[in-house]
Amino acid sequence: MQKIHLKKFKQKFDANKRSLRSFITRTENNPPKQFNTIMEKVDKEVWEEVNCLQCANCCKLMSPTYTPQDIKRIAAHLGMTPKDFKEKWLCKDKKGDDWVNLSQPCQFLDLKTNMCTIYEVRPADCAGFPHFLKKPQKNYFYINKQNIEYCPASMLMVEKVKKALKS
Repeated sequence: MQKIHLKKFKQKFDANKRSLRSFITRTENNPPKQFNTIMEKVDKEVWEEVNCLQCANCCKLMSPTYTPQDIKRIAAHLGMTPKDFKEKWLCKDKKGDDWVNLSQPCQFLDLKTNMCTIYEVRPADCAGFPHFLKKPQKNYFYINKQNIEYCPASMLMVEKVKKALKS
């Protein structure tokens, strides 16, 4: 596994964001016939190369959305009421539809280890991130337009899909 250098990652994103996002849009609009198969193969390759504990950029710069079930489960784990949990840690997003973290980095991220302190009860959004294999994959490929800016695994996945489609 390669070491993740977030500064180099950011520079690479900045240099390639237009072409990567354009590729994502084209692929989303015209997915190849074997897209699920390609994604499953690429998913395995990416996780052989990337260790999220070296990065945790998603927890540092992004916020999951918290479902009502997430809020109840995490609040119970912390010995709080859902109301107290929301008041202490969450706010509504800009649209006012979803509960998100009040601030970044995530309050549950241990910055020394890059580990989640509530991993066993973490939000469903966190558990599924970066959502590579969400089905049907062609309907969720667009999620990578945002994720490639923050997640080295997402950028690597898009690069590998691009390479697979060229061959």
